[in-house]
Amino acid sequence: MTILMSAFDPRTVLLAKHAQHVVLIHFPIALFVVGTAFDFLARWTKQQRQLAAVAYYNILTAAFAVVPTVITGVLAWQYALEGQKLKGILLMHLFFGGTSAILIWSSAIVHWRARRAAKTPLPNYLFLIEAAGVAALMVAGHLGGFLSGVNGG
Repeated sequence: MTILMSAFDPRTVLLAKHAQHVVLIHFPIALFVVGTAFDFLARWTKQQRQLAAVAYYNILTAAFAVVPTVITGVLAWQYALEGQKLKGILLMHLFFGGTSAILIWSSAIVHWRARRAAKTPLPNYLFLIEAAGVAALMVAGHLGGFLSGVNGG
């Protein structure tokens, strides 16, 4: 009974050493990857307007979801990993995670500016930013799996 009670204790949920980052990271990953897929489809189908709107809202939401994810990642490094020196997998995870956060925000800003200018088409280079962001997310997620022990770390 004590184990069941502690699972619902707010202190257990809010003060877990790394649980927040591990849970939160899935939101920006999914939103950005799906947004990029819809952006790609919007460029190659006849339903460009609707698909572009879906891409815009997914990518914009992903940008906002990245902020608490980055914050909890830094907190996980400080508390769960006890502020270990940045080297090896931890350093690479931080680099690719930070790079993906920058690319997600860059993509969101380009989308926002184009949408704000009403009839301005999205620039062709945007897909390169989005593809690089997805690649950086994949590498960061893979490395994060090793840090959390999921990938045999």
